[in-house]
Amino acid sequence: MSLGVVMLVHTAFKRAEQVARHWANAGCPVVIHVDRNVPARLYKAFAEAVADVDHIRFSRRYRCEWGTWGIVAASQSAAEKMLAEYPDVQHVYLASGSCLPLRPVEELIDYLAARPRTDFIESATTMDVPWTVGGLDQERFTLHFPFSWRQHRFLFDKFVQLQRLVGIKRHIPNGLRPHMGSQWWCLTRQTLSAILQDPDRMIYDNFFRRVWIPDESYYQTLARLYSRELESRSLTLSKFDFQGKPHIFYDDHLQLLRRSDCFVARKIWPHADLLYHSFLTDRAGAMSRTEPNPGKIDRIFAKAVDRRTRGRPGLYMHSRFPNENWENGMTAGPYSVFQGFTELFEDFEPWLARATGTRVHGHLFAPEQAEFAEGEEVIQGGLSSSAEIRDANPWAFLTNLVWNTRGERQCFQFGPHDTQDGVTWNIAKDPNAQISVVSGAWAVPLFNSNLDFATIRRAAAKLQKIEADSLDAYRSPYAKAHIRIWTMAEFIEAPMEPLQSIIDEIGARNPRRLAEVPKMRDLTGFGQFLQNLKNQGMHPYLMGDFPVEGRQLGQRPRTPKPYLVR
Repeated sequence: MSLGVVMLVHTAFKRAEQVARHWANAGCPVVIHVDRNVPARLYKAFAEAVADVDHIRFSRRYRCEWGTWGIVAASQSAAEKMLAEYPDVQHVYLASGSCLPLRPVEELIDYLAARPRTDFIESATTMDVPWTVGGLDQERFTLHFPFSWRQHRFLFDKFVQLQRLVGIKRHIPNGLRPHMGSQWWCLTRQTLSAILQDPDRMIYDNFFRRVWIPDESYYQTLARLYSRELESRSLTLSKFDFQGKPHIFYDDHLQLLRRSDCFVARKIWPHADLLYHSFLTDRAGAMSRTEPNPGKIDRIFAKAVDRRTRGRPGLYMHSRFPNENWENGMTAGPYSVFQGFTELFEDFEPWLARATGTRVHGHLFAPEQAEFAEGEEVIQGGLSSSAEIRDANPWAFLTNLVWNTRGERQCFQFGPHDTQDGVTWNIAKDPNAQISVVSGAWAVPLFNSNLDFATIRRAAAKLQKIEADSLDAYRSPYAKAHIRIWTMAEFIEAPMEPLQSIIDEIGARNPRRLAEVPKMRDLTGFGQFLQNLKNQGMHPYLMGDFPVEGRQLGQRPRTPKPYLVR
């Protein structure tokens, strides 16, 4: 009878009964504390269910709420009963009703018998622990916490703010250096009795009664005063996520738990029948005798945290949604954006599709509807071409398109006529985006239109303002996309080289030489058109330097000078 078990139970009583019997049948006395919040009829039924088992006792009940003193009081009461009724107990193991022994209890008894003076309790100073989630580390010992964090969160936060404002700082009893660690410990009789029988216990209890989450600091601090040999680790496998919430183990974690080599694990799902059957009844499948090493599976938990917080590139999930820019990449793969090309070239989209072998869309953010390739109304992922649906969240529309067509590069047209909100800055910041801009090309459709010149002038001023804003985004230091910008005048003088560089980048694995070039629209008289805009008081500066005479492809060739942003 060298090992006694204290169990804190508040739910899943059938499983708690099963585990308590397992401990007791292995020769370990068990003292159970049942949360006072549990109705009397459930408590009575639970007590009657284990009444036939020797060495199972029940301690005085306290109300236990997360982060409050009641949990410490419950463990004190149960531990005192254990020490008083079982003088042969050498170690006391604190467990919960959701804890599950992973190895035969005899192995744990032998392990502790070989270390009769060793206390196993995680105990580290606030400066040494990385898991204090909630913004309170040292302050949890220096401020008062009379309100429940879960039940009265508003009062909790406001009282903390008030104490900070007034400058309240509690006195820490002499000789105490606060430590923190896992709630689940295994202490020797000598250390535990010293804590519970200390003449200054009332002072310590009064202090920790107003500490936040005292069950993670009370024993962890006081054990440092009395322990002769302390190992700062818990024998219970207990993993927490990035928000400080415990991981729950299910049936499909069976092999993972076996690999841990730990004696006990929590938190086990009450309906994990395979786990309870395998570890409580299947001796043949029990783990071999070896040193507990939860670090063996830390890599798997680290990957799980990374998947939850960062996810797969370009996949937006509800678990990360409230946190902006938590995604692992803004989009799932590379895509190309062309601004000004369909205005400058005839049949540019089919030409680009032939030249690159990619899917080339029209203006995905056109005001009327999304112009999917080949005139489709709905494409992969059930994405509709409806402008109303798309504009509810334009960026989500694009990320869904890229995600649903993974493995196939998407190309689409963009311009000042299109929806800008939620698109321009995001594609500028997206490292997966390849943006090619011929600035000022939006004027070509106006040049070829049959509108009144006053209408043309107003439209040109509006479109130029929109494109200037988009160029500011592309040239911003926050832009991460691969961006090339040419003025229209620069581009049309020698279009082959920039077109070839764009094609080469899209088909980097299978570069293609241009066998044909798209036909440029007739720009005869375009220079005079721009001059007329100037004469009407509108200054069209994004096109570059156009003479009054029209200029055709092939005249005055010179090397284009792209504005390149990487």
